[in-house]
Amino acid sequence: MPTDSLPEVVRLARDLIRFDTTNFGGGNAKGEREAAEYVGAHLSSLGLEPQFYEPVPRRTNVAARVAGNNPDKPALVLHGHLDVVPAIAEDWSVDPFAGEIRDGMLWGRGAVDMKNMNAMILAAVGDLLRAGERPERDLVLAFFSDEENGGVEGSARVVADRPEWFAGATEAISEVGGYSIPVGDGSAYLLQVGEKALMWLTLRARGRAGHGSRVHPDNAVTRLADAVARLGATAWPVELTDTTRQLLAGMRGICGDAGGSPDDIARAAGPAEAFLASTWRTTANPTGLTSGYKHNVIPDAASATVDVRVLPGQEERVLAEIQRIVGDDVEIEMFHRDIGLEVPFAGALVDAMVGALGSHDPGVPVLPYLLGAGTDNKSLATIGITGYGFAPLKLPRELDFTGMFHGVDERVPLDALVFGQRVIADLIRTY
Repeated sequence: MPTDSLPEVVRLARDLIRFDTTNFGGGNAKGEREAAEYVGAHLSSLGLEPQFYEPVPRRTNVAARVAGNNPDKPALVLHGHLDVVPAIAEDWSVDPFAGEIRDGMLWGRGAVDMKNMNAMILAAVGDLLRAGERPERDLVLAFFSDEENGGVEGSARVVADRPEWFAGATEAISEVGGYSIPVGDGSAYLLQVGEKALMWLTLRARGRAGHGSRVHPDNAVTRLADAVARLGATAWPVELTDTTRQLLAGMRGICGDAGGSPDDIARAAGPAEAFLASTWRTTANPTGLTSGYKHNVIPDAASATVDVRVLPGQEERVLAEIQRIVGDDVEIEMFHRDIGLEVPFAGALVDAMVGALGSHDPGVPVLPYLLGAGTDNKSLATIGITGYGFAPLKLPRELDFTGMFHGVDERVPLDALVFGQRVIADLIRTY
């Protein structure tokens, strides 16, 4: 497809993918500055006045306010993040930062998480403003840095240091919701109304250093390996919340299975099975191991990183259980921690989002769900803003969309981007 014939939302997403905004975590990142400047230039072209905040060099956040028809209504925040997780190029079918278009899809790191939503926001707002229209209420458009590191230099710093950007705002929409999944022979849209709490842990085992040839029972590597294996093999039980009960009831109604377990019902979602199964239980996945410096030296310490996602309100109980699993001789350090969220699947904004989807894909149910991961909505919650996941995409049933978050060969259908742009434009035009 010739470049000049691409829909604007596709061009925007492609251009954003071409900025390598890789975030390795822990302050090691390439930076979002160029991507933020690109967004700022686009906002300026729409007659808006972007504001930038760079708390540390190259970690750039950008926002703008759009005046609405009814300034007495609370403002709505539409936000996204500009950083992406690393991509190992040789593992991909395409250059992850080329923004290649192939087979009716846009490929590249960020096509799913979440430069697609950034583009949909920009294009939807552009639709209204260029047509001489205004949104129903004031909009705050915010594009954060550092979300893939917990928002340390992004949303967390912005809400602390630039709270005036969000003056008058009470609600927000962002990523990981509003997309379609198969449910048996039918389908549904998932609207995200909650997020699990996050705990990034470091496990540390200590022992006695010595020569690699010795009989040496006090081995930190062995002690840590045993602990990591036990934790990784732990099967956490299903624990339902109000949101996941509503989700399961809705899915059972679609697929006609009233008696299946939650995991049985998740299988009806096809490629989204694993994504849903993580929403009604704790997950504690070991993600890294560090120890030693020479083949013939037994080190005196070994460490592992663990990504723990916990249902809201269960953090302390789960932390105590992890200590029991790994044993008292393994230390647990908290590297990063944030809050869990869960709000009702009800209210005027929820009704408006459901209605916007229904006007573009009539008759398809919209179900609430609890995200197994987290978003920048957690930072906004600290200043009283209620956040939802609503990046609307009508997806092919066979596409493993949820499996591409932080995965290989991220891609999104071009027509899904156009769909999302139109749904968001209708939402902000009327809500």
